[in-house]
Amino acid sequence: MKIPDNLKKSSFINGALFVTICIIITKILGVLYVIPFHAMIGESGGALYGYAYTIYVFFLSLSSAGIPLAISKIISEYNTSGNYDARDRAFYLGKRIALLFGVVVFLILNIFAPLFASIIIGDVSGGNTIGDVTIVIRVISTAILVVPILSIYRGFYQGYRFMEPPSISQVIEQVVRIFVIIIGSLLCLKVFKLSLTTTVGVAVFAATIGAISAYFYLLNKYRNNKSKFKNTVPKIKIPVSDKEIIKKIFYYAFPLIMIDLSKSVYNFIDTFTVLNGLVDHAHYAVEDAEVVVSMLSTWASKFNMVVSAVASGIVVSLIPNLTSSIIKKDREDISLKINDSIGLCLILTVPMCFGISFLSKPIWTVFYGSSDVGPQLLGFFIFTGLLSSIFTVLVTIIQLFKEYKVLFNSLFIGVIIKVLFNVNLIGAFYREGLPPYYGVITATLFGYFVSIVYCFIYLGIKKRINFEKLISIFFDILCGSTLMIIVLILVNLVIPFNTTSRIINFLLIMLYACIGVVVYFIYTYKMKTLDKLLGKNFINKIIKK
Repeated sequence: MKIPDNLKKSSFINGALFVTICIIITKILGVLYVIPFHAMIGESGGALYGYAYTIYVFFLSLSSAGIPLAISKIISEYNTSGNYDARDRAFYLGKRIALLFGVVVFLILNIFAPLFASIIIGDVSGGNTIGDVTIVIRVISTAILVVPILSIYRGFYQGYRFMEPPSISQVIEQVVRIFVIIIGSLLCLKVFKLSLTTTVGVAVFAATIGAISAYFYLLNKYRNNKSKFKNTVPKIKIPVSDKEIIKKIFYYAFPLIMIDLSKSVYNFIDTFTVLNGLVDHAHYAVEDAEVVVSMLSTWASKFNMVVSAVASGIVVSLIPNLTSSIIKKDREDISLKINDSIGLCLILTVPMCFGISFLSKPIWTVFYGSSDVGPQLLGFFIFTGLLSSIFTVLVTIIQLFKEYKVLFNSLFIGVIIKVLFNVNLIGAFYREGLPPYYGVITATLFGYFVSIVYCFIYLGIKKRINFEKLISIFFDILCGSTLMIIVLILVNLVIPFNTTSRIINFLLIMLYACIGVVVYFIYTYKMKTLDKLLGKNFINKIIKK
């Protein structure tokens, strides 16, 4: 990817495409690095890494999620109105707020790290200790001092419609982070023969190094292109107090923080309940319970990131388009864009999740080696990524309608269900002779499902959105995905998954993926599903290319 020397404003289509490509690149990198990382730290290290990272992501959501878009919207508004004094003060105040939040959250994590660790580990022994978890939480908390400021700069660039620098900074952050994780872990374990706790500490500290690298990239871009931020039109000064600007930042950021929290709160609940739940209610040994925890929080979740990248790309395009239609009060266009957004999410994520579930055994073998538990867990767990993606698109739509009470209720309902059922379903599945970790995943699916139904009911009744087109598309997608799996089952009778070779399993994945894509595309094309969603002209262009 070529990094441009000068800043260049992006059109909506080009900007959205560039952002989406960068998101996909970062997610793919986030999946690939786990192959050597897993080989080095194993399941116990993976559990320890997951404990720290899940808590970090949750508090990161509280301190900086939503701020980039909030700053972006405010700067764009003041640029449009010509109130450059308020625009510049918004950037300055945003940085101060981010710094304050970062320091406060950093102190909270450091002071209460032993408490968090004791809640996670409880009174069990034989695996990671409270001291181990305390150390890695304190190490990763240093990233909170940098990431909120970094997010302000990303929002600043986006407010000027400079989409490439913040997107490239995400790739830089991920590349540096992965480099530090792999090289740092290798040096700790193989060269200096340090402990597993120290190795994981270095790995989580990679988040801080990656954020610092991205920050200096954006800062350097800013210093080298100051002329791009100067105004060529007369300055208009409309009195806006600092208090008004701060209120606007929080007003824009709060619902976006809630959306981001919805992605991390389920993992946060698992971090504090699954280990003790498996030990107390399913009679797992601590070592075996930590294997499951590491799979849920670290290893299997990497594949959900790829699925969620689809929703992230859709949301980038959805926000400005749907906002425009809402402002114009064009009810027909609003309904069309909502149906198309959800339909596009479904047409990509449903077959992706079906395929990953079916190929869970060879996929797990390629990335993590042979395992009995891993493929079973991944085959079921991947569907939480599907529901999470649908929920992300839905709550984004509701946020654009500024229905914050509905947004909060949809999140709250799902979280309550997760809390109530998480540990209880572990015991219930165990008593029925089923894998108890299926109870954890079922609780997540149930929470998301109820939240999704709540959102659909609200949009259908209160906003009078007609979902007939979406129902027709979903039926076609479901049939196409089912047909794809049936064909793959038949192929599996001839070419089974009966090898532990990573190379052979990789080739099998490629073969099955190609067959699955062809079957699914032919079915949806023949049933005119793609025409309904994307339009016939768009499909014809793709076929010609």
